[in-house]
Amino acid sequence: MDWRVFSTTFLTIFLAEIGDKTQFAAFAAAAQSKSTTSVLIATVAALAIAGAIGVLAGAALGRFIDPSKMKYISGVAFILMGSWILVK
Repeated sequence: MDWRVFSTTFLTIFLAEIGDKTQFAAFAAAAQSKSTTSVLIATVAALAIAGAIGVLAGAALGRFIDPSKMKYISGVAFILMGSWILVK
């Protein structure tokens, strides 16, 4: 295991998720439920599956697209999605 990659990835994703709409959705679900454990397990499972999809898709695309260009593609996709949400 490459601990430097692990640390950088963990920190980046952890900071990006703090205050994210996913965290607020989990907060609301936990507040409305008496089964906090169920909400926790469902949230962790959902984030794990979503993350796995991202990792697998990134690994597949990384074979065809230069990783340095992938940063720009991801950034543009992020801006487009944010713009779409604002307009909607």
